[in-house]
Amino acid sequence: MHIPFIGRLRGQEWPVLFLSIAFVFFESFIHIITLFLPRFLLELFDKAAKLSLSTFSEVEDSDEIKKIRDLTSFVDICNARGYESEVHYTATKDGFLLALHRITGRTNQPPNQVRKPVVYLHHGLLMCSEVWVVNENPKLSLAFALSDFGYDVWLGNNRGNKYSKKHLYCIPSQTQFWNFCIDDFALYDIPNSIDFILNATGCKSLAYIGFSQGSAQAFASLSIHPELNRKVSAFIAIAPAMSPPGLSNKIADSLMKASPMLLFLLFGRKAILSSTMFWQYLVTPELFIRVIDVALYTLFNWKSKHITHKQKLIAYFHLYSTTSVKSVVHWFQVLKNQCFQMYDDDPSATISLRKGFYEVTKFPTKNITTPITLIYGEIDSLANPGHMAANLPTGTDVRAVPDHEHLDLIWGDDVDKVVFPSVFQALEASGSQSPVIYETLSSHKSLRAVRNSVSRGLAFL
Repeated sequence: MHIPFIGRLRGQEWPVLFLSIAFVFFESFIHIITLFLPRFLLELFDKAAKLSLSTFSEVEDSDEIKKIRDLTSFVDICNARGYESEVHYTATKDGFLLALHRITGRTNQPPNQVRKPVVYLHHGLLMCSEVWVVNENPKLSLAFALSDFGYDVWLGNNRGNKYSKKHLYCIPSQTQFWNFCIDDFALYDIPNSIDFILNATGCKSLAYIGFSQGSAQAFASLSIHPELNRKVSAFIAIAPAMSPPGLSNKIADSLMKASPMLLFLLFGRKAILSSTMFWQYLVTPELFIRVIDVALYTLFNWKSKHITHKQKLIAYFHLYSTTSVKSVVHWFQVLKNQCFQMYDDDPSATISLRKGFYEVTKFPTKNITTPITLIYGEIDSLANPGHMAANLPTGTDVRAVPDHEHLDLIWGDDVDKVVFPSVFQALEASGSQSPVIYETLSSHKSLRAVRNSVSRGLAFL
């Protein structure tokens, strides 16, 4: 007889389960204790840790690295890099207040009078809008590059992250606040954000650029909102996620696929890994990035060889932002069934009653009419280009970046050569090309050279 849950775990997976549970309880216990520790004691522990772990240091932090790493606001980061920005808020139909950031151009430069095409960038899982602007070299930031080329750049934030932690009817300490998943991002967050941007700018459409889960949210939203396709002139998916093959760590992969709901047992039903910010503050920067590197290698086999050490010292400290445990459970349901589906509210039926009883609703991604460009790393363990191409409309432009992984495509030291050309070509092909580029290319040799270099990069790809 097949026993639910117990029968789906192999013998070697039980120790992992109990160790995971023990670790979660230990972390919760430590977190509670630290809440009652005085500040001077925490600072003393911090200094002791920095002294004892000084041997981990490989590169001396420059003042610029420390400055950007320690900034905690999107607006402050932009200001430090010489760009003006704005904060806007929009209310979703189910009560969340979402923050939208806008890059308006370089500091101390007069606003451009030419009507600029709008580009909307959206972050990935466990992230916020900051991931687009924390490149060590500002010229390697896609958001800043788009702004320099004359685009009106907007950046979104998912419900529950550091910038969108407000609700009209409940508060983050309530379980109800965190009862959301990809379905809610697709039903509310993406269409509401796009409508707000179009109303604010007076434009009829915009170009959408998503990273990782940010692309999955657009796949889902465009597939179930036919009218949204008329508002999105181009959809560029960077390191797209739709139905990843799974985790590289076979034990963790099989354990989560066996029972995605296990995550609720481990982390509860609110925010996942909520104590990350505490540990980030407590340990030294060098140790923190090493922990992140080990975690990324263990789970996804990412070596991040295109991301410099200095880049990690900045970007890793802006990598994490809160989201719900339910949204992560949703991803493991997708991994388990190997299809891009809506949240399964009745997972118990997956044992034997699934067949002929009911089918989990899949996102009808073949219904998308917006032109799609996929840009993925060839050695990204989460990439599944064959599956995506088979489940997207005919004519989807699929571009592989050789010898690159997931995070390489936004933080790599060569994104201006392997990612930017494809992005700008997709924008131009969709009619979203900036008028500033068109007007100046015809008269300025330097910008003609830029366009030629973009073309050469595309020919290489």
